[in-house]
Amino acid sequence: MTRTERFSIIQRMLRTRRNVSFAELQARLEVSRATLFRDLRDLRDRLGVPVVFDPECSTYRLDSSSEYRELPGIWFSPAEMHALLSMQQLLAAFDTSGLLAEHVGPLRERLLGMLESRADSAAEIARRVRIISAAARPFAAHHFQSIAAALMERRRLRITYAARSQGKTTTRDVSPQRLLHYRDNWYLAAWCHLRDELRSFAVDAIVDVETLGDTAGEIAEDQLDAALGAGYGIFIGRSVRWATLHFTARRARWVAAEHWHPAQQGEFLADGSYRLRVPYSADPELIMDILKYGPDCEVMAPAELRAKVVGLLRDAIGRYGDE
Repeated sequence: MTRTERFSIIQRMLRTRRNVSFAELQARLEVSRATLFRDLRDLRDRLGVPVVFDPECSTYRLDSSSEYRELPGIWFSPAEMHALLSMQQLLAAFDTSGLLAEHVGPLRERLLGMLESRADSAAEIARRVRIISAAARPFAAHHFQSIAAALMERRRLRITYAARSQGKTTTRDVSPQRLLHYRDNWYLAAWCHLRDELRSFAVDAIVDVETLGDTAGEIAEDQLDAALGAGYGIFIGRSVRWATLHFTARRARWVAAEHWHPAQQGEFLADGSYRLRVPYSADPELIMDILKYGPDCEVMAPAELRAKVVGLLRDAIGRYGDE
């Protein structure tokens, strides 16, 4: 029986019975006297459960005069708590906007109190673990909270959206479907009632948001999965094409280990190079990933994608003049 299970059983026995003897607890838990004494001590001192010993009856009970709020039936071993503290550190680095700080902070302090090892273990985790965001864009925390609330409550939103691709700002009513965190940034997948189609909106490009009283339209889960998973990256499109990319042997092993798309198809060729096929609906993000490999990636198909990449490479060379 794990320590987690023992804590739950002790609390349940003390809650359902007025007095419980040490012998009864020991028999139920099948542990040594030292282990049971340690469990009772940690319940009282570390977790705040008001366990008291009644010398008159030689039994244990819960102190009725204490303001005791029952703790959840979930208990953690030291190893589990260290894992949770590590996750908290990852979450703190991930949550650059501080949206969850007020909720995660108290949990972290509670976990610290539950730890049986050194009190500075969380500080050590914070010193040793780092997450570096390469291209995260800041956004208004209160906008995110409004979007998340409307998403869960199934309410329509009226958003003012500044599209960077066109440099235009529009106001539109949308029915939120999903929040997506992709490449260090948040996106809202929503049915746009202005365009009458599913669209993705960068949360950082939403300059104003208003929750409406209307119920949000619902897209079936399978249809939503198909729409969001069909194309490449965060772009949503009606038509899907396939790109065939050829990588040199120098970069083949890196690319073969990368996840470009759930439906990707890849194979090593006889000369050690690598051929990758990925579906896409809109090409901006795919082209960015192609260009980052420079001379180690060649677009084989389709012809229009190849021509676009060639044109961009020529423009890039042109910027350097005669060098």
